[in-house]
Amino acid sequence: MSTSLPFDELLTVAGPSGCEGGPSELWRAAARAFCDDIRGDVLGSTTALIRGRGNGPRLAIMAHIDEIGLLITCIDDAGMLWFTTVGLWDQLNLIGQRVEVLTGNGPVPGVIGRKPVHLVADAEAQRIPAVRELHIDIGARDGAQARGLVEVGDAAVVAARPVTLPNGRIVSRALDNRVGCYVALEAARRIAAAGPPSGDVLAVACSQEETTYAGAATSAFARRPDIAIVIDTTYATDAPGLDVRLLGDHPLGSGPAIGRGPILHPRIFHLLRETAQAEGIDHTVHAQLSGDRTWTDSDAVYLTGAGVAVGLVSIPTRYLHSPVEMVQLSDVDAAIRLITAFAARLDGPVELDQ
Repeated sequence: MSTSLPFDELLTVAGPSGCEGGPSELWRAAARAFCDDIRGDVLGSTTALIRGRGNGPRLAIMAHIDEIGLLITCIDDAGMLWFTTVGLWDQLNLIGQRVEVLTGNGPVPGVIGRKPVHLVADAEAQRIPAVRELHIDIGARDGAQARGLVEVGDAAVVAARPVTLPNGRIVSRALDNRVGCYVALEAARRIAAAGPPSGDVLAVACSQEETTYAGAATSAFARRPDIAIVIDTTYATDAPGLDVRLLGDHPLGSGPAIGRGPILHPRIFHLLRETAQAEGIDHTVHAQLSGDRTWTDSDAVYLTGAGVAVGLVSIPTRYLHSPVEMVQLSDVDAAIRLITAFAARLDGPVELDQ
């Protein structure tokens, strides 16, 4: 994995939905090295263009740059912060976590506390606290001091730096979906390095996927691709408790999962799979689990304008939507190689009408 985009820093900088400025600026800075036309928009998404040389289709390589987070709703007179979630959380993952509250004056550290286990009654110990029962303690002596540091409406993220594990595996918060943004930009860099592609290629870092898919919808509307490859994460099925009969079999190390289902364009699926087979790239096929959606930006992109031919490439990830998401770097590299080789096959017009 080699790019001007620092992967560890991309995972570390906070950027929950609606506050993607930090990671977006890193992504844009790296894109400036090889892209012709870089644009932001009012929702916080970024598109970076590599101009094509001929009549090939316009290809967008898209991933969302936001992460799940928290939003401060109240600061009480004792100085405790109360919050709601931004995106889907399992509240069990929040108890006992260190957090960073993102304020206008920089991050404020805090913790999500609970009374000592010695004082938790048996019946209470068996119950999972609701998010509204959890609070953030920033060490303030009272409400006045807390309100001088934090405002209602400030966002927060869990403070969890990347950790390297054996077998080329890494653990971090925000792998969903900074890993996809890394793949999108590195694939675009390799496409540019090979010479001008047949058609325009867009790398896109979308905002607000964890809440509305809004950034993908507006980016696709503004840039009007013919084909879009959406990159996201999916369940790594070698973690305990997952049923491969329902989810399919996508363990760490099996390469990217190529999506197939009603929303995803059959021609693009077959081109992706044929590319993987021809290039000897490990991969699996991931059936769309819900008939009306993939739960990715694909759900917004394919309906944009007169319609976009969408393919979905997913990175197997353990412990999704937690502070300890885990991926294997060989799967990340395989996804980059797949998308780079796929783009090279779009040498001239592609029939997409069904």
